[in-house]
Amino acid sequence: MKVLTKYISREFIKLQTLCLVIFVFLFLMINFVQSIDKFIEHKATGVGLIVSYFLYKTPYIIVQMIPVATLIATVVLFRSMKNNREITALKASGVNIIDIAKTAIVISLITSIFVFVFSELVVPYTSSKSNELWKVEIKKEDPSKIYGSDQIWYKTADGIYWIKHFDSLKNMMEDPTIFIFNKNFKLIKKIEAKRGIWKDGSWKFEKGLIQELQPDGEYSYKNFDTLAMNIPETPDTFRKRLKQPEEMSYRQLKKYSEEVKNGGYDNTGYRVEMAVKIAFPLISLVLALLGIPIALELKAGGMPLAVAAGIGLSFLYLVILSVSKALGLSGILPPFLAAWTANLLFIFTGIYLMMHVER
Repeated sequence: MKVLTKYISREFIKLQTLCLVIFVFLFLMINFVQSIDKFIEHKATGVGLIVSYFLYKTPYIIVQMIPVATLIATVVLFRSMKNNREITALKASGVNIIDIAKTAIVISLITSIFVFVFSELVVPYTSSKSNELWKVEIKKEDPSKIYGSDQIWYKTADGIYWIKHFDSLKNMMEDPTIFIFNKNFKLIKKIEAKRGIWKDGSWKFEKGLIQELQPDGEYSYKNFDTLAMNIPETPDTFRKRLKQPEEMSYRQLKKYSEEVKNGGYDNTGYRVEMAVKIAFPLISLVLALLGIPIALELKAGGMPLAVAAGIGLSFLYLVILSVSKALGLSGILPPFLAAWTANLLFIFTGIYLMMHVER
């Protein structure tokens, strides 16, 4: 069995690596063709810049393509062994088909673990860098608009900030409005200003209006040219730019989700993305489990049809995952089901087919 395990492992990893290289190369070429007009339009034609952008983008593409590469490698390997009558010879020697498949399944499990670790340690940094290059260096967007934010709503224990735009380079709020409430959530003070500037460790608000609740229940109004306020929020509080899920690790996404929830906002979307970060790496294992019986039991069409069936399964998986994820983001499905529906369907299908494979 050791010789058989080494043989299957060597051939499986060889095919998996070859498929991964081909798929990543094709993905990069398609992405380059789709983006070339943007490079020319924004005069970002420097070879170093373009190469850097695609190098930073490659880790994310690898993570997306590994499951497909694993499935195609599984289908090609077991279909080749069947066509070459190696499966028949092994069965005649008393080797069970489950024992033959076990090696590929274990490698697929290791691949899934690698994808998760790689997605946690490498992809967030490289995806963040590629998005930054795309927006700042290629599309020439204003960095202050990228690292600042538009239309900020920020909730504290006793108030809400509404800032039309925050300029992170100048540490300046534009058109801020501050609502301060009492324990009964009744407005006791409202401050509107033209701008708020961070200076000497505190906020200085300029040209605004204070609306304040008086003991008689009426509100007083007072204009001001400058107003200094000592509040706990610093420029770093508002400097965070909106990140894509691939730019955050599971821990970072969980922390951000909790911040959103504590701020009084719906964090359903972030909970769905957290569940997907756990479910997605297991695609390699799930598809390999499904690919083995398909490769062995497909009666007609030979290798081309088996490979086509593998690609079709990958596409079907992504469609189901996309639909269930969309249902989760809309609140129709809970986050767990939104992320795991495709996995559960394909796992049970794969187990069912494996149970009916001719031993």
